[in-house]
Amino acid sequence: MCSLVALAFLIPLGLSLREQTRAEAIADAARRSALVTGALAVSTDPAVVERAEAASGEGVPFRPVVHGLGLDESGARATAADLDRARAERRSLVAEIDGGVVRLDPVVLGDRVAVVEVFVPDATLTEGSRGTWLLLIAVAAALIGAAVLVVDRVAARAVDSTRGLVKAALSIGDGDLGVRVEPSGPRELAEAGYAFNRMADRLDAFRTDERELVADLSHRLRTPLTVLRLDAEALESDDTSVGSFSEAELDRRRGIRRIRQAIVTLEGEIDVLIKTTRKAVAHEAGPAMCDVSEVVRDRMVFWAALAGDQNRPHRVSGAQLRIPAPVPRAELAAALDAVIGNVFRYTPQGTAFEVAVSRRDGYVAIRIDDAGPGIANPDRALRRGTSDQGSTGLGLDIAKRVALQANGSVSIDRARLGGASVVMLLADPEATPRQVNRFGLVGRMAREARDQKSGGRRWPRQRPSDG
Repeated sequence: MCSLVALAFLIPLGLSLREQTRAEAIADAARRSALVTGALAVSTDPAVVERAEAASGEGVPFRPVVHGLGLDESGARATAADLDRARAERRSLVAEIDGGVVRLDPVVLGDRVAVVEVFVPDATLTEGSRGTWLLLIAVAAALIGAAVLVVDRVAARAVDSTRGLVKAALSIGDGDLGVRVEPSGPRELAEAGYAFNRMADRLDAFRTDERELVADLSHRLRTPLTVLRLDAEALESDDTSVGSFSEAELDRRRGIRRIRQAIVTLEGEIDVLIKTTRKAVAHEAGPAMCDVSEVVRDRMVFWAALAGDQNRPHRVSGAQLRIPAPVPRAELAAALDAVIGNVFRYTPQGTAFEVAVSRRDGYVAIRIDDAGPGIANPDRALRRGTSDQGSTGLGLDIAKRVALQANGSVSIDRARLGGASVVMLLADPEATPRQVNRFGLVGRMAREARDQKSGGRRWPRQRPSDG
């Protein structure tokens, strides 16, 4: 496009230069003719006229010729018609002939009209124009070459940008929402790249929100499901293997069994859904922070209402001030619900429990104590997928996973209330862990690691006072 524009300017310029050269040649012919016509105005003596012709013809191949005085007209090129027209019109004129042009200037000499002819060959008319045209052609060629290079680079950038957009779009279609492009190329393609990145960001946010919503819904279903399970467990026995029962009694006990089995199945499905969605969200969202005290207070709103229905004394301590922890809020809430739900599941109604939050030695400790029968085999209870109560063991497994995510651990001790004490240790992001006495939190973690290496674990009858 640029080369075409350049040519559109260069062609008229070349033609203009050619016309200028022609005009200069004809003007020079008029000057030479004026020398002869001036001599004729003074005298018609052949000697005088010949001297004027010779003077005006110096340095040029063709001398002027005077018609109508009977002088030597050799070298004349004008036609009789052009000469008659010049005499009749009595004005200067330029006529085209083969090999160039002639300028005819009539001179009135009494009753006669002489005509001075000056011949200008084509070579003189185009003198210097060839070099001009060669220069213009060279300039045009340079412009075309530059235009080709520029277009090639622009096209290459456009092709690279388009390929990047296509590749990123295919990756998005394959489910990789983390792909982004580097906007480049022409302005329109760069704007398309920015728009693509904004679209990918929104899609990524929508997917994360969707999975978080599914996880939250699953988590919310789990707490009322705990109430439903407790109510189902409060029903009469569903055993039909001992004793004789009427048909109606058998149907009623079988119905109770189906209800309990359905609740167990539903709990398992919800647990799998929570684990799957939480894992995906945590992988996509990356590290997160939450306020442990705020999470404990929020979840105890629900569990306190259920504890009131079952006449369970309960207490929350240490959850007044902000205590940060490097775990997502929803993850910590799920772990708390799992551990507190075990208290309601495995202890009789009316059993007291306590939730305490403390912060020391570079760790945040969340302790859930109960006054129940305790846990006879803590190692087995912490082992993934098992428990002493015949359940899946998912509650402590969730708590352990959340603690490991925060560079901490989960331990089981004997509570001061007489039952089990489940302690979740989370690394304190605002403190540097340091070595302390053997009864501190760090000391407890060191003992746990040492006991695990030795192949066994011994749990004290009384929890240390700083737990």
